[in-house]
Amino acid sequence: MVVLDACVLIAFFGDDAHTAKAADLLDSQDGLMLHPLTLAECAVGAFRSDQAAVFRQSIQRLGIRVWTPDHEHWYRVAQLVASTHLKPPDCCVLDTARALAASLATFDVQLARVARSLGLPVEDGAA
Repeated sequence: MVVLDACVLIAFFGDDAHTAKAADLLDSQDGLMLHPLTLAECAVGAFRSDQAAVFRQSIQRLGIRVWTPDHEHWYRVAQLVASTHLKPPDCCVLDTARALAASLATFDVQLARVARSLGLPVEDGAA
């Protein structure tokens, strides 16, 4: 299972230096998972460009599921924010990966570094 950081989906739907890496990651992984906040972050651009239906269809076609946080999730996120100094959205994906014993897919160097320090495997599209 792989938890996706927003930057992976944003790159996949966009056109930047990470687009090809994002496509490779999404094509090569099974069990793709999103935190609900990550889904919202990624959907903003689709709504702004009136492409929400296409975005929804793409998420479904890619087989990406949205994780439902447990009752303690937000406390764990707060603890991660306090201890790592990362922003809450980053800590949401960290906690999701930890809760699911999954790897984390990200192109964010700082998030990847913290994830590895917490013992999480990181998929970063590196060759």
